[in-house]
Amino acid sequence: MESTLPSEALSKANKWLTSSAVDDDTKAEIEHLIDNDTKAFEEAFYSDLEFGTGGLRGIMGVGTMRMNEYTIGMATQGLANYILSQFPDKQSAVAIAYDSRNNSPFFAETAAAVLSANGINVHLFSELRPTPLLSFAVRDLKCQAGIVITASHNPKEYNGYKVYWEDGAQVLPPHDKGIIAEVRKVQRIDDVKFEKDDKRIFSIEKKVEEAYFKNLLSIIHHKPSKDNDIKVVYTSLHGAGITMVPVALKEIGFGDVHIVEEQAIADGDFPTVQSPNPEEREALNMALQLADKINADLVLGTDPDTDRVGIAVRNNEGKLVLLNGNQAACLIVYYELIQAKNKGLLDGKKYIAKTIVTTELLTEIAKGFDVKQYETLTGFKYIAGVIREKEGKESFIAGGEESYGYSVGEFVRDKDAVLSSVKLAEIASWCKSNNSSLWNLLMDIYAQFGLYHEALVSITMKGLDGLQQINDMMARLRSNPPKSLGGSPVLALHDVNDGTITDIKTGSKSKLDLPKSNVLQFVLEDGSKISARPSGTEPKIKFYFSLKTTFEGKDNYASQVNDMENKIAAIRKELGV
Repeated sequence: MESTLPSEALSKANKWLTSSAVDDDTKAEIEHLIDNDTKAFEEAFYSDLEFGTGGLRGIMGVGTMRMNEYTIGMATQGLANYILSQFPDKQSAVAIAYDSRNNSPFFAETAAAVLSANGINVHLFSELRPTPLLSFAVRDLKCQAGIVITASHNPKEYNGYKVYWEDGAQVLPPHDKGIIAEVRKVQRIDDVKFEKDDKRIFSIEKKVEEAYFKNLLSIIHHKPSKDNDIKVVYTSLHGAGITMVPVALKEIGFGDVHIVEEQAIADGDFPTVQSPNPEEREALNMALQLADKINADLVLGTDPDTDRVGIAVRNNEGKLVLLNGNQAACLIVYYELIQAKNKGLLDGKKYIAKTIVTTELLTEIAKGFDVKQYETLTGFKYIAGVIREKEGKESFIAGGEESYGYSVGEFVRDKDAVLSSVKLAEIASWCKSNNSSLWNLLMDIYAQFGLYHEALVSITMKGLDGLQQINDMMARLRSNPPKSLGGSPVLALHDVNDGTITDIKTGSKSKLDLPKSNVLQFVLEDGSKISARPSGTEPKIKFYFSLKTTFEGKDNYASQVNDMENKIAAIRKELGV
């Protein structure tokens, strides 16, 4: 071996080369990297792929820093050890699902083999299915945990491994830390039990999906008829959504649904898009073109594992307009509250939930209906944590996060793009039955509660220098917070890491009732809020802008949004970002 190669990487590679569990083809590829591609070798073995609070995510390939059967196996062995320690007196079971990404079925089978070899029963979907169905299946099959093989909307080179607990939600404290500790104890591939026990692996039957649809039907308030059916264009962006979203829309009664056929093929190379991310216009281009061609009312696009949905609606000029995640969340929550109020269900025990970086318009809507709102850290798993905590005492109506993830009711404990797609179509049909539209409903919400406009700015800072720059930026904002932003005084600084609210004028501090997280939020006198948050998974710092002003009517909406965009640009300069 070349002595110029880093010793740490060589040490890790040697463990693989001398392991009886590693196959000959993998060993040959390692040798090839050592002899021919120093950079690729270093990137593959310089460290270990970190098992974080959400699981694993990384580029696929050979090496300790890559997603492959061995890193999957070691993670699953750690998970198995933790499950067996938590449920020593019962037969444990784990449900597993996977999306359309390359190697997803293989990684799912690898995880199933390791779990079964450890005496744990496995319920495995026989083909790709949406993440929310896995969340449902965990509870429906009374499993102790769940796994989804997906990298959400990352580029095609990536795959991932998300872990769920027995409540159907992604793992939260203390289980996330407990699993991480057990995974870290698995130091050698030879410590992994790879020999599967076929008698412990069961194919998930169709009745689980049927039970999901039954629950979905139970939360539908309005079904389309001939008079108020709408024309829908749907794209699954080569992902798992194609297996359930069209079926769900048909079940509810939508008869005019058009599929973007070129993107209906499950394909981990995502050949028709740069990125399978429904938050980006480029990903929805083909759906928008089809919608204009057939004059569709609504465009829906889901990401590969079908927990996020992007939408486009027609404005009053007949043009298709993309709505952001905050706007879609407001439409869903407002509609659910209207329906609950009309049915006399607002009994003081209903609530909505949102994350701290999601629009304050949801807060105002909740106040307008005299309904409780719970605010959580960023990530839908924290909303699911509230549902678990309040279960049996209070009822979750609806909620969501700005990153295009929403849910209604309690039968799924994750953001659900199958349910959300159906809900958005339902609301559009309901609007049509009232001689309105989704666009006009959004304008009505602004008229009632004020105009909110949001923007997300992500700044990438790679490497150790970038990490230091991000830390320096957060330290500067903490120690010297601005007195005003965009011409409006800053009233308070919420430091989620310290758990404090600082009154900027007086300097007095009060307690912030949230778990610790590296987030700063500036609350302005005009009702706006600006948040700064380093990403937990990427070398980025994110700034979330939520501006508020008095709504001057739908005819002035475009000019008001333009003014608010200019204000965001000014605030960015003031913040130095």
